[in-house]
Amino acid sequence: MLDNPRHIPPIDESSLRYEGWRIVAVCFLLATFGWGFGFYGQSVYVAELQRARGWPASLISSGTTFFYLFGALLVVFVGEAVRKYGPRLSLLAGTLAMAAAAVALGAVREPWQLYLADAVLAFGWAGTSLAMITNTISLWFDERRGMAISLALNGASFGGIAGVPLLVALIGHVGFAGAMYAAAGAMLVLLVPVILLLVGRPPDRHGWHATATARPQSSTEIRAWALRDVGFLTVTIAFALVLFAQVGFIVHLISFLDPVIGRERAAVAVAVLTAMAVVGRVLFSLVIDRLNQRLASALSFLSQAAALLAVINLHNDYVLIAACAVFGFSVGNLITLPSLIVQQEFDSAAFGVLISLNTAINQVTYAFGPGVVGFLRDLSGGYTLPFYLCIALEVMAAALIMVRGKPRLSGTTRA
Repeated sequence: MLDNPRHIPPIDESSLRYEGWRIVAVCFLLATFGWGFGFYGQSVYVAELQRARGWPASLISSGTTFFYLFGALLVVFVGEAVRKYGPRLSLLAGTLAMAAAAVALGAVREPWQLYLADAVLAFGWAGTSLAMITNTISLWFDERRGMAISLALNGASFGGIAGVPLLVALIGHVGFAGAMYAAAGAMLVLLVPVILLLVGRPPDRHGWHATATARPQSSTEIRAWALRDVGFLTVTIAFALVLFAQVGFIVHLISFLDPVIGRERAAVAVAVLTAMAVVGRVLFSLVIDRLNQRLASALSFLSQAAALLAVINLHNDYVLIAACAVFGFSVGNLITLPSLIVQQEFDSAAFGVLISLNTAINQVTYAFGPGVVGFLRDLSGGYTLPFYLCIALEVMAAALIMVRGKPRLSGTTRA
C-alpha cells in the first residue's frame, strides 16, 4: 500500500478500445514522415542538390553526416522533453521542426544554407524518430510495449516504400523546391490535427502523479550511472556495432550488386530487403514481449552475419536476393529490441533517459558506417574487406549482447 497509495483500475492493453492503440496509429504516421524526410529522404536530397546546384557529392554528404551527428546530440534530451512538456507538445514540436526543415531544404541556394537546413532537420528527426516514438508509447504500454513499438515503427518502412517514390514523382512534376513545400504542407495538414485530437494525457498506472514525494534521480545522474553500468553498456555497444554494419551494408548494397546481377535485379534485392523488414517486424511483434530479448538479438545479429557471408561468396541471382531477404528480416527489429531490453532490465523511471542515450550513441556510431565501408572499398578495390568487417562486428555484437549486468538505479522504483 505504501507503493500504491490509491487504487488504480487495471489497464487492458490487449483491448482494441484501449486508447494506447490510437497513440500507436499516431506514431505510425509520425514515423512515416520522420523516416521519409529524415532518413530515406537523404538519398533524394543528395541527388537533387547535386543535379540542381552542381555541388560536389562530398559537400552534400558531409551535410548529411552533420545532420546525423547533431541529431544524435539532440536525441539525448528527448526523454527529458517528453517528461517535462508532455507527449502532445513534444510530438507537435517535432512535427513543426520537420516541416520547417523540408521548407528550408527546398529553399537552399548556397552551401551554408544546406548546413542550416540540416540543423533544423536534426531537430525534426529527434522529434519524430525512434527516441520520441519509444518514449511516447512507453507512457501508454507496459505488457504490450514490444508489439506497440513494432507496429508503430512499421511507419518507418512505409516512409521508405511509399514516401520516397511519391517525393521523387512530385519532384518530376513541380521541381525539388515545390515538392518539398508540398510535402511539408501535407505533413502539417495530416499530423497536427491528429496529434491534437488523439494525444492526451497518458494513464497514471501507479497512482503517483499526485502523491510521489521522493526525489527522483536527475537525468544527469541517470546518464552518469548508465555509462558505468555493464548491462547498459553491453546493450548499447552491441547495437551500435550492428547498426554501423547494417547501415554501411545497406547504403552500399546497390553499388555492390549492380556489377554482379545488374541494376534491375539489384533494385529487386533492395525492395525484398525492405519488404522483409516489415514482415519481420510484424511477425516478431506477435511474440517479442515473451522472448528472451538478448538471445533474440544475438540470433538476429548472427542471421545477418550469415546473410553477409552468402552475399560475399555466392553470386547467383536468386541466392543473393534470398540472402538480402534473410538480412532484411531482422533489420526492423534491431531498432525495436534495445528499447525492450532497457524496459525489461532497468528501472521504469529511467526508461526515457536511458533509451534516448542509447539511441544517440547508436546514431553517432552508424553515421560513420557508410563512410568507413566506402573508404575500405576504395582501399581494397572491392567490397569483400568491408563486408567481412561487418560480419566481424555482427559476431562480436552477438557475443557482447549476452553479457548481462545487474542494473539497478538507487532512488528509483521499478514498476
